Amino acid sequence: MLRISLVIIVALLSYLLLWPVPVEPVSWNAPVNAGYVGDFEQNSRLDKIEIIELTDTHGPEGLALIDDEIYTATREGWIVRYNETTGETSKWVHTGGSPLGLAVDADNNLLVADAYKGLLSVSPDGGISVLTDSYAGKLMEYVDDLDVAADGKIYFSDASTKFGAAANGGTYAASLLDTLEHGGHGRLMVYDPTVQSTSLIMDGLNFANGVAMAADSSFVLVNETGSYRIHKFWLQGDKAGMSEVIIDNLPGFPDNVVRGRDGRFWVGLVSPRSKALDDLSASPFIRKIVQRLPGFMRPQAQAYSHVFAMTGDGEVITSLQDPNGIHHTNTGAMETDDWLYISSLHADNLARISKENAGI
Repeated sequence: MLRISLVIIVALLSYLLLWPVPVEPVSWNAPVNAGYVGDFEQNSRLDKIEIIELTDTHGPEGLALIDDEIYTATREGWIVRYNETTGETSKWVHTGGSPLGLAVDADNNLLVADAYKGLLSVSPDGGISVLTDSYAGKLMEYVDDLDVAADGKIYFSDASTKFGAAANGGTYAASLLDTLEHGGHGRLMVYDPTVQSTSLIMDGLNFANGVAMAADSSFVLVNETGSYRIHKFWLQGDKAGMSEVIIDNLPGFPDNVVRGRDGRFWVGLVSPRSKALDDLSASPFIRKIVQRLPGFMRPQAQAYSHVFAMTGDGEVITSLQDPNGIHHTNTGAMETDDWLYISSLHADNLARISKENAGI
């Protein structure tokens, strides 16, 4: 009996120490998490949300507005439309992939960052075309979010060049791998439809995520989810071609960023920070062991509701939360005249809150 026990123990230790895993964690020093204090003091302002039922779909990741209809991308590959006037929802087109971020160009084409398919354009009649899916001869396997400049150029994030979404069990599973490794595999790209070219803007990002243009197209913002911060890349002026971190050490993982009204940008914090990940940031060997644990024992997104608005310089304007996570894992928010629509990574439904109730 003792021999059997020893064999089991040796086998378990060998597995935890030696079993191959896809990550090669990099040592870094996570900033000390101040938590929900100051501009992010905990509140329950999102407990007044309204739920918009989605049929046979979930995870409304990205949002866009065309006329009086809200478009959202879902985990099942559908682009769903919600009519603000009638309250009706309908499945519009299926991309055949995993649509995430959405934007609208000057011709009312819906632009889609599809993690599996690349950068797509969907015409008003539902026709789907691939704008770009590769750079320097290699496929982009995790196109994540996007926005359009006044000159028609499309700025978009390639979340991870190592952990492709389709090849690693889907967008969420791949994001966990990239975040755990912290290897700087993300980048910000631009597609020029005039000459049909794709160029690199920034690289070395730890899971490049949300992208939003300034109203005057003078700069573009990109969220660096794995490092809890947001970068500003200047496109015009004396700082053109330069970048800076405008907000750092966020209390959660920033997902999408969307330009709102009156100079606001809305950011979704998809989950509070993981103490385990922060504590092990400088311990790559142990993080590798963590990857060998059963999935339920590894860090996961927590059910907490949180979106906030900031200026283009990173000054926090307002923070809307619900610790109970009624509509959780928020990826972002989008304004209409009267409503703030809130997207989600895992929720079964879309949500909105009146701007009056939100105090906007």
